[in-house]
Amino acid sequence: MSPYFSKRLKELQPYTPGEQPKGGRYIKLNTNESPYFPSRYAIDGIERDGLENLRLYSDTESSALCRAIADYYGISANCVLPTNGSDEALAFCFAAFCDCGAAFPDVTYGFYKVFAGLFGVEYSEIPLKYDFTVDVNNYLNLNKTVFLANPNAQTGINLPLAEIEKIVKANPLAVVVIDESYVDFGGESAVKLIGGYQNLVVVQTFSKSRSLAGARVGFAVACENLISGLKRVKYSFNPYNVNSISANLAAAAIKDRKYFDECTAKIRATRERLIKSLKQLNFNVLPSCANFVLAESAQIDGKQLYEKLKSRGILVRHFNDERINNFVRITVGTDGQTDALLKEIKEILK
Repeated sequence: MSPYFSKRLKELQPYTPGEQPKGGRYIKLNTNESPYFPSRYAIDGIERDGLENLRLYSDTESSALCRAIADYYGISANCVLPTNGSDEALAFCFAAFCDCGAAFPDVTYGFYKVFAGLFGVEYSEIPLKYDFTVDVNNYLNLNKTVFLANPNAQTGINLPLAEIEKIVKANPLAVVVIDESYVDFGGESAVKLIGGYQNLVVVQTFSKSRSLAGARVGFAVACENLISGLKRVKYSFNPYNVNSISANLAAAAIKDRKYFDECTAKIRATRERLIKSLKQLNFNVLPSCANFVLAESAQIDGKQLYEKLKSRGILVRHFNDERINNFVRITVGTDGQTDALLKEIKEILK
């Protein structure tokens, strides 16, 4: 480590992304990307004029994308902030709203702890229950900024909207941030609640359900006052945070509802088949409303299963977190990818 590096950040443990191998050697079921091509309507919308405008800076407000998101949810465009992936929206929330500290589950998206360290935010990790569900009572009257991934980022378990509202209502002096990266695969969005609460931020992404992980587009939805605070952070960091091509792709993709419905329906159907098949192989599989499943076998530990699958050309995700280190997280792929995965698991268990 360079002697010039910040002493405050010296002990920071960065987020570890999933493996991104090159060359197509693996069936890639480790980073919760969509297995389906992005909307053709969106891709075809990148015309020559749009490419010519790359010589210009992007629209700092991403106005067309704001309007498209607002139209989709039936809200004001002033309640929307497009960001460079949902991670940027989350980082802005940690920077803007966490003077009171933060709280989030002990098993959840690993970036929350990293952002807390990066921005010098004191935080509490609240244990999930034995069955990996959120105990809502632990989040009432906290007076800390609450970060909840819903469905949860590592478990896939969904908290009903009524329970989310209970948490928001019980913390009027602090912001509640609901991270909905996986909501389109079986959850119910809290966006419909923002009109009634001044302390709610909902964060979403185009990476998963709209097949645009490489475009890096996310967004935050909240009342105008909260969005104003997030914009103050954005304009103090990177005014041109969403590039022109990605903004155009995302604006068109959210309008292609038919293709979105088709892809998410296929993923949900494949997920249920995957869960059923794993259970027939005596796996413990957590109930998932996401585009992945978290599963463990009594016959082989999680790390060993991950390594054996990798040696056979299939990538899944293994975490060293104590509570889930016997599990593997498996992204829901195509039916063909799922068949290949199940075939290899059967061979390994033999």
